[in-house]
Amino acid sequence: MLSKLSFQTQKKVILICFITIPLLLLFTFAYYPALELLRLSFMKWNGVSANKEWIGFANYVEVFSNPDIFGVFKHNFAYFVVGIIQNMLALFFAVILNTKLRGRNGFRLLLFLPYILNGVAVAYLFGYVYDTTNGSLNALLGSLGFEQLSQTSWLGNKDFVNYTLASVGLWRFMGFNMVIYLGALQSIPSDLYEAASIDGANAWQKFSKITLPNIYKIIELNLFLTVTGALEVFDLPFVLTKGGPAGASETFVMKIIETAFQFNNYGLASAMSVVLLLFVVIVLSIQRYLLSRGDD
Repeated sequence: MLSKLSFQTQKKVILICFITIPLLLLFTFAYYPALELLRLSFMKWNGVSANKEWIGFANYVEVFSNPDIFGVFKHNFAYFVVGIIQNMLALFFAVILNTKLRGRNGFRLLLFLPYILNGVAVAYLFGYVYDTTNGSLNALLGSLGFEQLSQTSWLGNKDFVNYTLASVGLWRFMGFNMVIYLGALQSIPSDLYEAASIDGANAWQKFSKITLPNIYKIIELNLFLTVTGALEVFDLPFVLTKGGPAGASETFVMKIIETAFQFNNYGLASAMSVVLLLFVVIVLSIQRYLLSRGDD
């Protein structure tokens, strides 16, 4: 039947189909759930009852006024700090492995391999590494003569448990960021470096005047991934510490899950999800503004 139509009509029908189907899927699995989440955030609902009580902004007032809820955000700060260090290390290794280093492909593979591992498997792996009595880290520290450090409870001390957990993310995701930086470095024309060498530029001058300006947008992208990952971390503390000790490693996403599925307060959990989304947008907007000023 389509063959009986004119070429222009067939073209329009095909274009409409290619546009309509993705938009329909996007609305069904993204926009509609988001709107429903926003609607539930203004209600009191236990997730089972057919009755949903409209309570206005009461859930949002509870989120911002209850320090046990909004105060959990401070636990995510450690992931942000370690994420910045992770990006610096990723860029460092990318610069080194972009040279004619012997065996560089093998080193690239070794650094990238942790990223393809399952997150839960990685968490269980580091559970044995950080174990206080039989952990490999404390055993290594003891064999090196650091007896005091070899008795450390890496996952049981609330002062640095979040940094311990964040270090696992550094090991797992650093190779991914390195590959992104490596791709950006390989896109820089080698003629620029050759011209800089002729002009007498040293390694630092080449890096600061050629490398950094050319990969500025990639740095911005990786920082975007770092910030969103730091705010939305869930699997590592959930598997390794269950939010302990005494809730010191509980993240905001864990708090949302607990509110919804343990306390059956889906309205409050929906409001917390909206607040998390807004917080991510605000932080990324500030980041975008600051980096754009630096770019200008």
